[in-house]
Amino acid sequence: MLFKDRRDAGQRLAEALKSLKLDSAIAIGLPRGGVVVAAVVASLLHLPLDVIIPRKIGAPFNPEFAIGAIAGDEVLLNDEAISALGVDASYIQSEIKKEKKEAARRLALYRRHLPVQNFIGRTVIVIDDGIASGATMRASLSYLTKALAQRIIVAVPVAPPETIQRLRNEGFEVICLYSPESFQAVGQFYEEFAQTEDREVIQLLESMS
Repeated sequence: MLFKDRRDAGQRLAEALKSLKLDSAIAIGLPRGGVVVAAVVASLLHLPLDVIIPRKIGAPFNPEFAIGAIAGDEVLLNDEAISALGVDASYIQSEIKKEKKEAARRLALYRRHLPVQNFIGRTVIVIDDGIASGATMRASLSYLTKALAQRIIVAVPVAPPETIQRLRNEGFEVICLYSPESFQAVGQFYEEFAQTEDREVIQLLESMS
């Protein structure tokens, strides 16, 4: 195991980020586990903490396999996977509608006491507890680009090298502590990787607002 838990990962990530120029930066956690990591980074680097809510579009009969993702009004689809699986367009549109509704519900739940988000001209550090396929991360980055964030930094404890390279090829700054060739799931690199509950996300956001 590489990290004891998400807080340990956040401490190490903050150490890696502290040498960067982070004027007017904001730490964005991707729920739910990424918010725990982001809260530690925000606390140690004295940054505000916030969230955006990307959602995976899962394949029929295998919802864990992403054929796309949404974040706000941004929709990214994996056309190659959709074609290979023969996924029907009506299924995709139904899933997009469902996931947008769930994302809006969670955003209202998590940010109920926070002001309206404004990323224009900001440095945004997008933090998760790890990246696998990168679908939800890429949707988040597309959303933040459209929201006119001035500088976007991806910061994660662990991700496969091909995913990191793809993000860099798309022009994003990436800080990744560990990028192993053998990668099955994010949780394999944590000693403790329990599911983060909604109430913990809400508490972290409220405690740092």
